[in-house]
Parts: sequence; structure tokens; C-alpha cells
Amino acid sequence: MKPVLIIRTGQAPENIRARHGDFPHWFRLGTQLMPHQLHVIDVAAGEALPAPHDVSGALITGSAAMVTERAPWSERTAGWIRSAMDIDLPLLGVCYGHQLMAHALGGRVDYLPGGREIGTLPIELLPGAEQDPLAAHLPAKFRAHTTHEQSVLDIPKDAQVLARSARDPHHLLRYGRNAISVQFHPEFNADVMRAYIRRKHHDMRREGFDPHHAFQQVAATPSARRLLKMFARHHGLNRGSR
Repeated sequence: MKPVLIIRTGQAPENIRARHGDFPHWFRLGTQLMPHQLHVIDVAAGEALPAPHDVSGALITGSAAMVTERAPWSERTAGWIRSAMDIDLPLLGVCYGHQLMAHALGGRVDYLPGGREIGTLPIELLPGAEQDPLAAHLPAKFRAHTTHEQSVLDIPKDAQVLARSARDPHHLLRYGRNAISVQFHPEFNADVMRAYIRRKHHDMRREGFDPHHAFQQVAATPSARRLLKMFARHHGLNRGSR
């Protein structure tokens, strides 16, 4: 079987990596795929992506970079996303990956009005989500881990919004039969979320947010986390995994 591609657009901060691992590890745990089923390409480091028809699907990670910077590696990856859409490849973008997919397909990304979202927040499904093959398995309201400054402000033409938070109306998007993206982090566990809040607490205070309250609100997010496994299962990507 062709490998599942993890498109690595960045890495977790060093202190978080040292204790909790990094994006590819978290995605592997969430999808329940085995290491030999995955092919990790670090596009931010200049590694070249394989042709879309040489992989069975792709997961696009988060990053500390900003889509609006239009870095050459990011724009090349956006072009790859368009090629992958042409062959209906299963795609799932997370955070930066979510924004990059929207940008690649004609949406607009910029800073979220009102400042960053960070912490475990309530996410609400929107009308029509019950018809979606993946969102239909989520509860009408669920909690998810978030940390982002930029967001999708205008969705691409023909994209469907499936879920929102109180401040970000575009947390879960579907672009086609096999392509979705999420602004929240289904790959995070509660310990990782707490680590990000600890790292960002000075920024949060400067911006008028209460890091202590955000830290106290961190909780398990089983519904959001299940999305990765459901995506892999729905598209037959975890055949042969134990």
C-alpha cells in the first residue's frame, strides 16, 4: 500500500518536543497508523514532496510560521495541495495546514480579530454537518485544543463550514469529497496543551488574556482527538495497522 504522507510545516518548540515528542509522533498516535505506513516530509526544511499519486493520503501539520508570510516552501506546498485536489487525494490539514489548504484553494488567511485563541475551547457543529461523513460522528458540541493567531477569514468558493468556536467561525472546513481541515488541534493531548499555555503565558498576559484561567480549563478532548482516527479509517489509510 502507498504510504500516508505527513507534510511537516514546522515543529513544536524545543522544550515541548523534548518532553512530549513532535507533530509526526502525535499524528501517528491519533491516526493509529504504524511508523512503516508513514512518510514524513519536512517542507519547511526544503524537502521535496512526492507526487500526489505516489501516496494514499496526506496530513498537513501545524507550524509557528504564518501563511501570510508566503514563504517559498509554503507556496510550493500550496501548489502541491492543488495538484492533490485534482486527483481527489484524501487530505487533512491542521492549524497551519488548515490555513494553507484554504489559502491554496482560494480562501483568505490573516490574523484572527480580537487576538489569539489558545486553550481548550468549546466547538459547535453547524447545520449540515450531520450529513458529512466525518463530522456526523462528532457531538453537536465538543471541546478541542487550540493555539493560533491567524485563521481562515474567508473560505474558498464551494467549501463548506462544518464547525465554529465562539470567536472563529471557520474551525472545520470541507473542500471536497476527500479533503477537510481543522483549525483546532486533534493531535494534542491535555499535557501538550498545558505546555503551550505555559510557553505563551507572557504573550497572553500582554494581550489581556488570563493564562491561569486557560490552564485551569484544559481538559481531555476525546471527540476532537477521534477525528484523526476517523479520517484514517474512512479513507482506508490504516489497513494493516494493529
